[in-house]
Amino acid sequence: MRKLQSAHGGSDPGKVGNSNILEKDINLSLALKLQKLLEKKNYKVYMTRNGDYNLADSKENEKRSDLSNRKQLIFENDPMAVISIHQNSYPSSDVHGAQVFYPQGSEKSKQLADHIQSALIKGLDPNNHREAKANAEYYLFRDNPYPIVIVECGFLSNPEELRSLQDNNYQKKAVQCILDGIESYLADI
Repeated sequence: MRKLQSAHGGSDPGKVGNSNILEKDINLSLALKLQKLLEKKNYKVYMTRNGDYNLADSKENEKRSDLSNRKQLIFENDPMAVISIHQNSYPSSDVHGAQVFYPQGSEKSKQLADHIQSALIKGLDPNNHREAKANAEYYLFRDNPYPIVIVECGFLSNPEELRSLQDNNYQKKAVQCILDGIESYLADI
């Protein structure tokens, strides 16, 4: 069983690339493609969203409510792993490359992140020298007993990567890399 978390949604666009390309739209497109691949392999997949909405209970503290409800869904489904799809951004448009984040101190999450990072480098960009990176700040990572990663598939601030992230074939390639990383991780545990 996998929990797929398509970040942002509804009134929360996430990062915004050139020409007003919204992170939430790319995240959802990638998550839906990954869901199909996982289900073809007979994995049970739970999505936090499959449309343009967030999970907030009200407009007051909307972001926190959305994240809290996403986290609650994770706990309710007792997943083998949680994959949260995101896109990155940086002030310099030169920065590029997929990168996977995991909760500091979680060995299983680190293993999952390392496998996905390696698969993304191998399948998308052999010149990407980024490594999976620990983080103690992300809300979804806090007090989470499940292997969980945030997959930043690329930088919306990089024009070339932004074009690629909008391309259907590139998206299929990216989610295949994520699947390859998940399966490599599962073979190791």
